[in-house]
Amino acid sequence: MKLIGLKQFIITGLFTVIPFGLVSAQTSKPATKKHTSIQEDLIAYNKVIPRIMNVVDSAALKKRLEQEYNEYPALDLYGDNWNTEWVNPYKSTVQFPDSFSIDVSNYCMPVPGYKTSDYGPRWRRMHRGVDLKLQVGDTVRAAFSGKVRITKYEARGYGYYVLLRHPNGLETIYGHLSKILVRPNQIVKVGDPIALGGNTGRSTGPHLHFETRFLGLDINPNEIFDFVNQVPHTDTYVFRAKTSIKNVYSARTAASKSGNNGSKYVTYRVKKGDTLSSIAVKYRTTVNTLCRLNGISKNKILRLGQPIRVK
Repeated sequence: MKLIGLKQFIITGLFTVIPFGLVSAQTSKPATKKHTSIQEDLIAYNKVIPRIMNVVDSAALKKRLEQEYNEYPALDLYGDNWNTEWVNPYKSTVQFPDSFSIDVSNYCMPVPGYKTSDYGPRWRRMHRGVDLKLQVGDTVRAAFSGKVRITKYEARGYGYYVLLRHPNGLETIYGHLSKILVRPNQIVKVGDPIALGGNTGRSTGPHLHFETRFLGLDINPNEIFDFVNQVPHTDTYVFRAKTSIKNVYSARTAASKSGNNGSKYVTYRVKKGDTLSSIAVKYRTTVNTLCRLNGISKNKILRLGQPIRVK
């Protein structure tokens, strides 16, 4: 008697039960020879089955790892700290690695606009990102694949904003939006639309405020990206704790001490009754100049306390 062939066994399915009854009768063989033949075939099957199962297990493991990679981006860095309320909830628990390589090769410009304002001290405050030109309603895209951690509105800051965490270890922030197209815990791919550009929050004209952070620490996006050519400087950005922390705190100190924060602009805070015309007269300039400096129209409604660039 002889079992069905090994090739046929594999084709019919990994989990097919071996049909011990399906044997071809060979009555001429003694019982001992039939028993020996069955035993040999069983030994052959037992050698092959573990290899087949290893292939199945490897595929299942790969799929599971990919799922965890998407569901828990940068798990080795952030652990289970998944806060949907605060931009930087890591202040008391963060331990920066001495260095960390961040893969930025698969990158998409959030918007194709040019840079209108840089990272660094500005108006007695620290500007933690760069501003990119857009029009209200322009599509804003995810710079990298990742997962949405925060979607919120902040009247005195970002306005409507989205924060994404990425498997490469970075978190990116997109501010002053007019409409948010994603929700917290949603997984997005690089280049996916996540919002529409706007002029909400602490903003003097339509633009995208774009930040890059690592474990809560803001990193100058210019160190990672060439915004003129709209590509990363290199495929890998290396975070070095000593250098990065020093640079950030030096910039913050400069912001707190500087009167005009190194800006080439002079600003004016809007008071009750102010109009673009009255501000233009006060600073011996024109309404057209004010509109150009601030990226606004002549019909713009001014808010109390709004900073207006006048020179």
